[in-house]
Amino acid sequence: MAKVIISCAVTGAIHTPSMSDHLPITPQEIAEQSIAAAEAGAAILHLHARDPKDGRPTPDPAVFMQFLPVIKQSTDAVINITTGGGLGMTVDERLAAPLQASPEMCSLNMGSMNFNIAGSAARIKQFKHEWERPYLEGTTDFIFRNTFKDIEQIVERLGKGHGTKFEFECYDVGHLYNLAHMLDRKVVEPPLFTQTIFGILGGVGAEPRNLMFMKETADRLFGKDYVWSVLAAGRNQMPFTTMAGILGGNVRVGLEDSLWIGKGKQAVSNAEQVAKIRRILEELSLEIATPDEARQMLGLKGGDRVKF
Repeated sequence: MAKVIISCAVTGAIHTPSMSDHLPITPQEIAEQSIAAAEAGAAILHLHARDPKDGRPTPDPAVFMQFLPVIKQSTDAVINITTGGGLGMTVDERLAAPLQASPEMCSLNMGSMNFNIAGSAARIKQFKHEWERPYLEGTTDFIFRNTFKDIEQIVERLGKGHGTKFEFECYDVGHLYNLAHMLDRKVVEPPLFTQTIFGILGGVGAEPRNLMFMKETADRLFGKDYVWSVLAAGRNQMPFTTMAGILGGNVRVGLEDSLWIGKGKQAVSNAEQVAKIRRILEELSLEIATPDEARQMLGLKGGDRVKF
């Protein structure tokens, strides 16, 4: 088997500050947790930004630039910037930071979808900030927009304009076919780093048979033209990433995807999750890819060609 790439999604735009005291909010916290995650074994760091005053997701390039250079100076990890942004951001807002930073990699969502995280609001007894409750509850009437035109625009402006490669985020089987359509039309080029995602309300459910079907579908559609990775939300994070490793895939963990390290116990850091999945994979006699090995596997341009 090839070595396993561990990605770590450090803060995201789904969880809010009231859900965990360990969620990194400020640029300093994001940088510190990213560096620690890389030291624990993450080859790729997937990054969003938050307003340091109240923790709400922000697309502001100035905020990204407070932590991107710090991380780059302290680790060789591949930096992967979101193009999904946060709820309600326009495509131009979502692209503002990546276009300025010109990173090696960005995420790219492969279809519009319902994205319902309202249920998490009911579990919060007291909110730290006024924005959190309406942000979460509003997702019962929210469509996460990623049209074919949006996808092509992002590939054109970032991929062809900056040499950035993508983590293609596929929340359902149809998203794999959307990616295949783009490959057939030569909008995207292999190797396709395909992140299959399980357990988001609005996407495919976190059931083992769904993981198998997503992999079988990707195998049929892409053959040797893709590199498979798995993430699962919440309590499904470790079981699904373990299954992915056993099946020859790569894995993503991090506080964007789950706030937990075990049953009823919150993770105290991203590094704790990285260390756990690394330990599990190595116990299964699987080797962990270094950042440079990940770059070679994914055909990345290299950290010397970014703009931060």
